[in-house]
Amino acid sequence: MASKAKLHPRNQHLEGYDFKRLVAQTPELEPFIINSPVGRPTISFQNPAAVRTLNQALLRTHYSIKSWDIPAGYLCPPIPGRVDYIHHLADLLTDGNENEVPPRGRNIRVLDIGTGASLVYPLTGQSEYGWHFTGVDVDAGAIKSARQICESNGLDIDLRLQTNPENIFRGVIQPDDAFHVTMCNPPFHGSKEQAKKGTQRKWAGLGKGRSAKLNFGGRDAELWYPGGEIKFIARMVNESTEFAKQCLWFTSLVSKKDNLQPLHRILGKAKVAEYKVVEMAQGQKTSRFIAWTYIKKKQRT
Repeated sequence: MASKAKLHPRNQHLEGYDFKRLVAQTPELEPFIINSPVGRPTISFQNPAAVRTLNQALLRTHYSIKSWDIPAGYLCPPIPGRVDYIHHLADLLTDGNENEVPPRGRNIRVLDIGTGASLVYPLTGQSEYGWHFTGVDVDAGAIKSARQICESNGLDIDLRLQTNPENIFRGVIQPDDAFHVTMCNPPFHGSKEQAKKGTQRKWAGLGKGRSAKLNFGGRDAELWYPGGEIKFIARMVNESTEFAKQCLWFTSLVSKKDNLQPLHRILGKAKVAEYKVVEMAQGQKTSRFIAWTYIKKKQRT
């Protein structure tokens, strides 16, 4: 097993993939297994079918999701990095608790903005901590896929369609809703052309030419937003002021470190009570999310 350096200590994938165990649960994975240059078993991450089958095996083996698939073209996210966000959110909710133990159970309510066809955050978060999730997406096809996953596995996850793509929280957070934390993996690129060029640069960096093929998939709403992630998160911050008393922590992944400074100014104007940047790492890659709250520390318990 190749070690996944710097993943969260509670991440089940900290020591890498146990392909023997995965194949025992999902024999369909075996034809995709190859040897890495150093002789370790792996898969070709340039092969969308291999990536999808690996996700099926991981979700079945580690998170008790017996039936999982997504329609062609939708984002097929890598599991270890996604579940790391969940574990760090658990730490965020633990901070200030008297017993310093991550909160568990369905009384902890999480809002996942852009839950996607894969439903990866609710699936892993419910399995690890038993939290109750509400998943939101602007894509009706993604919501349909997510519902099928829930029905196939007997899961109770609240799914809501955002009918106005100009809104993020508006229209989906109802007056009687209350959430401990919101989460989001915002669109990275600022336009469809930027998304295409980004994919071409990635393939070129891997020595695979200038292909625009997406090995992890992704539809437009998953990949780009006018103005990119900084504009998306700025809108999220702006709307969050309207729901300041209904959510304990608002959070979002931030892929570009350079975006932190303008986001700091945006959050300052929103007059938040506290703002955090939580660093995460998966091997050579560093990622992060921002978290902000309007509720003062003495009121959070």
